[in-house]
Amino acid sequence: MAAVQDNRRISSRGSKKSIAPITATSRLRNDYVRLMKDPVPYIVAEPLPSNILEWHYVVTGPPDSPYTGGFYHGKLVFPSEFPFKPPSIYMTTPSGRFKTNTRLCLSISDYHPDTWNPAWSVGTILTGLLSFMLEKSPTLGSIETSEAVKRRFAVATHEFNLQNKVYLELFPGMAKKSREFINRTNQRRSSGQIGDSNSSSVDGDPLEISRRQLEQNEIVGGQGFYGAVTNFLVIGGFAAFAFVVQYVIQSLTIAD
Repeated sequence: MAAVQDNRRISSRGSKKSIAPITATSRLRNDYVRLMKDPVPYIVAEPLPSNILEWHYVVTGPPDSPYTGGFYHGKLVFPSEFPFKPPSIYMTTPSGRFKTNTRLCLSISDYHPDTWNPAWSVGTILTGLLSFMLEKSPTLGSIETSEAVKRRFAVATHEFNLQNKVYLELFPGMAKKSREFINRTNQRRSSGQIGDSNSSSVDGDPLEISRRQLEQNEIVGGQGFYGAVTNFLVIGGFAAFAFVVQYVIQSLTIAD
């Protein structure tokens, strides 16, 4: 009996018992070790200490995408039959790509058990999620937004995630980076330096590069409404000018 209980404990994650069967526990434990040795680019993941069937992940928005520098938190909920059945996939942080706290319909999720491959690991699932996030293909649980909206969401991810208790507990390093980003951004706002890309402090500092990119995203994204109003006024001005010119030409023709 004691041996069975020991097998139900999460390896290197505390002494709390998991509700997962031995098969799922063993497989997920192996996947965790594999992820530690061979991390997925732009993604970190951790199981709950109390339940290895629920994993949380954070996607860092890749460069050259509207998600650049944003931190996107979500979760994978594995069935007790894993790896023979796929997990449910959710995203918690607003991204402009997926609905929040909604099961996502992907070929690697429980919406499509017919396409699931038991050989796929947690790393495979997270890689597939990131790949689909960078696409524009619609699916159940996805939404359509402009790149400007996605850039504004990227800026907002840091403050949003810091309100999530699970995020703070599982990803203290990511939370620290978010606080640093927010503090630096606030300091630059107060000193009127946002938008200045000439500082040499950018060179060689990935966090600084990400912060500068997000600042620029915020500036560009924030121009959406005012830019539309400006364009409307400009177009209206040209239309009025054209009307006046046409009226003058007609008046001269009549006078002749």
